[in-house]
This record gives sequence, structure tokens and C-alpha cells, in this order.
Amino acid sequence: MTATAILLGATTAPATATGDGVGGRLAEQVRRAVVAQDFRDVLDLTPPELFAASRAGAPEKYDSVPAGRAGGLGAAEARPLHQTPNLDIAVIRLDPFGRPTAVADVLLSPQYPRGVSVPVHRGRLATDQVRYRWWDDTEWDVNGGRGTRDVLPGREDAPIDFSSPYPASVLKLMVGFGVLRLADAGRVDLDGTYAYEPTEPNAACGGAQGKPVRQFFDEMITRSQNESTCALIKLVHDLGAWDEVNRTFAELGMPTLMVTGTNPATGGRWIGSNMSALDTAKLLLLVNGGHGTLWTTDAGRAITRDELSASSRAFFRRTLGDQGHNEMLSTTNWCGRAYPVQGIPQVTPPRWVQPDGTVRVGDAVYDRDVRPCDEAAEVTYAHKNGWVDTTGSDAGIVKSLPGEVRRDYVVVVFSNLGTDYVDAHRPADPPGVFPVLYTEKYAKLGRAVDRIMKDLR
Repeated sequence: MTATAILLGATTAPATATGDGVGGRLAEQVRRAVVAQDFRDVLDLTPPELFAASRAGAPEKYDSVPAGRAGGLGAAEARPLHQTPNLDIAVIRLDPFGRPTAVADVLLSPQYPRGVSVPVHRGRLATDQVRYRWWDDTEWDVNGGRGTRDVLPGREDAPIDFSSPYPASVLKLMVGFGVLRLADAGRVDLDGTYAYEPTEPNAACGGAQGKPVRQFFDEMITRSQNESTCALIKLVHDLGAWDEVNRTFAELGMPTLMVTGTNPATGGRWIGSNMSALDTAKLLLLVNGGHGTLWTTDAGRAITRDELSASSRAFFRRTLGDQGHNEMLSTTNWCGRAYPVQGIPQVTPPRWVQPDGTVRVGDAVYDRDVRPCDEAAEVTYAHKNGWVDTTGSDAGIVKSLPGEVRRDYVVVVFSNLGTDYVDAHRPADPPGVFPVLYTEKYAKLGRAVDRIMKDLR
């Protein structure tokens, strides 16, 4: 299989660049890292024969994981996974000025069990070679992983057909971008108090509350608080701005990013959200704030960091850097445990570290002393992750610490391996401790990608 990626430079680029040079090596190494994890080698807690019963009376997809659900329904229900899962990973290498120098986008699915590298246009950081489909749990289980609804029109003849996993809480990046764009336009006051007053009940969104918009934003990103997310989604609805935000994603060359169908009465019902890893990586590239033109749209528009103000980018980066849930591609919250293995070697945000070195994020209590991992850390990881029963997702910006081998990059992973899928060797969680929500294969992939970026020349 030929890996396809890009190596960026100052010269005019062809429509696509094939697998040669640094870009080609990056694509092939990422593809091999994905395949090496053998993601099919997990146990399915709700296999197809139990699927309908497991969903009967289930809460909305984005509701919190019920107590006792995360980490297993019991060995009697578990079955070997019946097909290769869907996974979308994008990696963008950055130069010292935050400009993209190489990108890889790899897809895994029942149709592509050995992974396929997506051809990416060099200047646009985009592809027209993938027919993205909306995620549907039932279609994935019973239709060989094939979706039936197109995300984007006009892709019927694209050579790669892929159902994009539901992004779960990584969709909060899109909410954050929308709020900050409105703040930059003077339509939202980040320091003003927003009175969230839902007019319908929604368990995930909670009841009425009033807080500064900045606080809602911080809680949405750093703690993944759904109630705060509902408030901000409703705020955008109150301004009649969701169509505008979605148009902005498309106009900026990120057409797979969209938040549709949310309930204006509550800010809930998030299932109409879609994100590809490549477009999500571009959004983070913008938030990171590199110099000059970051990419050019199909219409010839040069996209720079100025799509968000300097203050908005700094606030967004700070909240991502304060992420409390470091437990998917990075796993420092579980420092020193034999399971899960350690992923991206990040330093833990000190905001959540208690005097004894353990981490507490709201009501989520982690029982490990993270200080040894912080002493051995090589990078920072400003990120947002997400989970539901059929989603595991993580997206962030990695930067090397002073004195470490330099590697600055963006990494994004979306997969349908959420809390319903566990490793066969997974031990029980200690009582009273926040459960391990993901297969440790994600941490192994995060570590593998970081090693690739560390060694890439």
C-alpha cells in the first residue's frame, strides 16, 4: 500500500503529493502504528445480538456514563469484536513558528482493515477523496460498518468511503470556536453573566444557572462539563447564530465540522455533530496561532490565525492546556499503574494536582501520584477528549518541554471504540476511583505517534 501525505514548503505545490520524503514517511509510520495496535482485539460489551436490548430505554448518547457502566457489563455479556472498528487519525507536524510542515491522515474501518492513507492537498490541507458518512451505531453493527447518509454533497464518486465516528465531547471545540468568534465580533461578553434558563427538562443539561460566559467555557473544556456546554450552545441559539457558525467552518475550509439539530430550548441533543480528524486538526492549527498562511481554501482565501483574536486564541489554548482528563492518548492521571500503559509523555496540568500528587477533577477522583510522571514528562498536551458508549476521541496540541527533543504537532483521533469496548486483560477499577473508560490501545497509539514525531527528520 502506498502511503499518501504532504510535505509543505514555500514552493508552489501540486494538487497532491504522494508518499515520498518526510511527509510520505510520516503517513506510512502513522498507518503502521494504527495497524500495530490490533484494535479489533477488544471485547464488545454490547455485541450485535445484544445491541437492541442494550439500547432499549437508553439515555441520549451524550448523557453521562451511568454508575457501574463504564468498564464493563460483565464477562457474560462480552464478545470478541466482530469486525475492524472505525478510526480516523490526523497528525500535523509544526515548525518553530507553528506552521504546518507535514500531515498524515489515516482511516481504519472494516473496509480498510490495514488502514488507508488519505491523499491531502498540500496548500489547502484538505481532501476530496473521502466520501464521509454520518455515524450510526446500528448501521455500523449490522451493515458492515457502512453508513448511508452523506456528510458532504458531491462526494459520491470519491474512492474512499468512511463513516465518521461521533465526536462525543470533542465537539466542544466547535462550540468554543463559535462562542469566541461571537465574542470577537462584540456579540458575546466573555466576562458578562449568562442566565441559562432551559424551557424543557434535559438530564444532561441540568437546570437553570447563571455564570460568566468565561466560566461556562472553562468548565466545558477543562472538566468536560455537559451542563456548561448546553448553556453555551443555548447562548449561540439565543443569538440565532448556529447557521452562521456552521457556514464559517465551511468558508474556512473545514466543511466536515458542523453542529446541527441541537435543541434551542436546552442546548442539548448533540447527535447532529460531525467532525473529521483532518478538519479538527486544522481548527487546532488555527487555535495554536502559527505565523503566516496556515492553509488556503478552495475559493483561494488565505486562512491565518487572525480568524480568532489573539486574546481568544490565548484563552482557548489555556483552557485546553488545563485539561483535567488526561486518560486517552495521554494517561498521566493513571501514572504508575500497570494498566493502562503510559501514553503521550505529557506534564499533568498542576491545577488539578492535590498536595499528595493525586488528581481530582470535580467529582472525578484519581488515586495515583502523578509527580513521577511529571518529572519524566517530555511535552505539554493541550487537548480535549470525549467518550460515550461508542466513541473514544482525543484532539490536541503537543509541544516539547525545554531541553527535550523538539517535536511540536497536532494529533486528533476519533473512533467508535468507546466505553462499550474493553481489553480482555483489563483489571477491575479500585473502589471509589474514576474508572478507566478506554481501551489502553489508545495510549499505546499516542505513545507511538509521539515517538514517530520525536524521531521524524
